[in-house]
Amino acid sequence: MNQELIEKYAELIVKTGANIQKGQYVVIRTAVFEEDFASIVAKKCYEAGAKRVYVHWQASKMDKVDNLYASEEALKEVPLFEEYAHKFMLDELPVLIWLDGDDPDGLSGIDNAKASRIRQAKHKILGKYRDQRENHFQWVIAGVPSPSWAKKVFPSLSEEEAIEALWKAILYTSRADDGNGIENWKKHNEDLKNRCSYLNSLRLKELRYKSSNGTNFSVGLIPSVRFEGGDEHTLEGVVYSPNIPTEECFTSPRKGVAEGIVYASKPLSYQGQLIENFSVRFHEGKAVEVHAEKGEEALRSILSLDEGSAYLGECAFVPYHSPINLTNILFFNTLYDENAACHLALGTGFPNLYPDFEKYTDDEIRSFGINKSLSHVDFMIGSKDMSIIGVTEDDKEVQIFKDGDWAF
Repeated sequence: MNQELIEKYAELIVKTGANIQKGQYVVIRTAVFEEDFASIVAKKCYEAGAKRVYVHWQASKMDKVDNLYASEEALKEVPLFEEYAHKFMLDELPVLIWLDGDDPDGLSGIDNAKASRIRQAKHKILGKYRDQRENHFQWVIAGVPSPSWAKKVFPSLSEEEAIEALWKAILYTSRADDGNGIENWKKHNEDLKNRCSYLNSLRLKELRYKSSNGTNFSVGLIPSVRFEGGDEHTLEGVVYSPNIPTEECFTSPRKGVAEGIVYASKPLSYQGQLIENFSVRFHEGKAVEVHAEKGEEALRSILSLDEGSAYLGECAFVPYHSPINLTNILFFNTLYDENAACHLALGTGFPNLYPDFEKYTDDEIRSFGINKSLSHVDFMIGSKDMSIIGVTEDDKEVQIFKDGDWAF
């Protein structure tokens, strides 16, 4: 891959994604085999004025070994060094850059129920640090090829060819394949903001989805809750772009108000398992019935993490003819696959979408109808013929999507 394009991509991540300010700490989260690209990103961070760059190395093989062989009681423990790391994240509010090249099969075969219980137990200790720093720091997730991920996406190619092909796909979908990613993102963000402004002006109270694959579904909205897309900002006013790539305009629906059935239009890669050809039926806002040709047990485990994991936290609009969908590639990575089609998310919603959310307690925000959970799992439902109709507060019907794409 052209080294200059890779350098430009790293610059896009640092300047547009993270928007590092002079004197900030930075934490890069990445897999152990991504040392080369992580070092390029770190260099760009220092050039942007970062005070110090730390790296949080990850290894899915070790995570799998821990899950399979360590006792649940031991894995629920939170050693002091881990808690101190979370305290540092709260006290210093470093920018978080997640370079995602995880092996899609890296956690295949783990005990998902055990993993969920461990996550719940550790959240009781570490959750307070995460909750308090929410909306006070910049963060960004962006893809970077790894041998295992590349071979999963392009199994017929050699490892070298697969990595090259995945690099090309990542740069294309990130609008960075011409070396002008930063300028391209300015235009893209403007388009997403204009669409969100129109959606917010409608003051919608309901969305109705229909598709020839069997999807027939309605979901309630909270009229005061915003649609957002593209860049975001911290409470201190620093603008950043959390997802590279992104194609969505999204909102958090009203908990407890969803009826009907949705059929997934793409497989879902979840904790090393591929869930295929599945459907979810909702009643009174809750996912009450699921079926899958493959991975149904994993799908059910998503719904049982906690009380909120079976309710919806997100409705996102993505045009069928998005750059990601046009590649005809299944990335086995939610960052990319969710931006190929309209999607829903089971689990927690976004409190920051409520106007002046910082003036309310978390309990108050949740009482307004925004779901709360430890999980947030996106799954794709957009199709070539999908229709989405919005219903306004005064019962006017507005076509939002027609034949899979924006109707405005």
